[in-house]
Amino acid sequence: MGEDFLSELERLFLISRQVMSGKIRAERKTRKRGSGIEFAEHREYVPGDDFRSIDWNLYGRLEKLFVRLYEEEEDLPVYTMFDVSNSMAEGNPVKMTHAFRLASALTYVVLAHLDRATMIPFSGPMELNPPGRGKGRMFKLFHILKQTELGGVTDLAAASRSFVFRRPRRGTVILISDFLTTAGYEEAINLLRYHKYKVIVIQTMSPQEINPKLVGDLELYDVETGEMKSVTVTSGLLKAYKQELDSFINGIRTFCQDRSIPYFFTPSDEPLEDIMLGLFRKGGFLK
Repeated sequence: MGEDFLSELERLFLISRQVMSGKIRAERKTRKRGSGIEFAEHREYVPGDDFRSIDWNLYGRLEKLFVRLYEEEEDLPVYTMFDVSNSMAEGNPVKMTHAFRLASALTYVVLAHLDRATMIPFSGPMELNPPGRGKGRMFKLFHILKQTELGGVTDLAAASRSFVFRRPRRGTVILISDFLTTAGYEEAINLLRYHKYKVIVIQTMSPQEINPKLVGDLELYDVETGEMKSVTVTSGLLKAYKQELDSFINGIRTFCQDRSIPYFFTPSDEPLEDIMLGLFRKGGFLK
């Protein structure tokens, strides 16, 4: 990554601090029973418990051994999964480049706030880059991502299955994709939610997909399947395409809204700062 991009990431971090007004980590903390400092409840003593946790005052009243349980805070990591399949290599600007820049910005901001985060490229089954902490983690992630094999057909369900199979710590999963997959996205999102991950969905498309400037007799190539198709592009066909596209996008948006999943749509030519501001305010991964 160049110095200019790293400077942009740092600027976005500073913006996030202004937007969030010092409330960065509240949402991504969870409580678990442990050995912290805030008393939660008693539990009957069992062999192997720490003798130091025994409540002797309670023993004096009940003549039974109980241990004190305390609340302790646990960080919830942020896993940003971004699509690197064939369809993401299309567009001007290229969707994959936009997704990578966005994933980098999200990860950097979380790391800069001293929370745990990682970036995970996928098309189908993928490898899990463990979450780390601190801005220095970005350089290791960039080194790992340089070795990523790009391409393939989008399979969100396979990606989600391979993710949960590795049993990473519960946290927030941010999915960045064009969602152009015949396998569907519902299974992937439902699987993540079933395993208690908070999901944020970010859909990206190129300006050429949103508003194609095509006309006449053409040979169209499906980059996901490799199929060729002869079509005659007319104004009526473009209108029908637009209706189908709107239905497709609205279907994903409605699916997410019905499940209280934050959903964002970002054209690949949208400035990084604009989409990041929306995520800071409404995404819920920072609060």
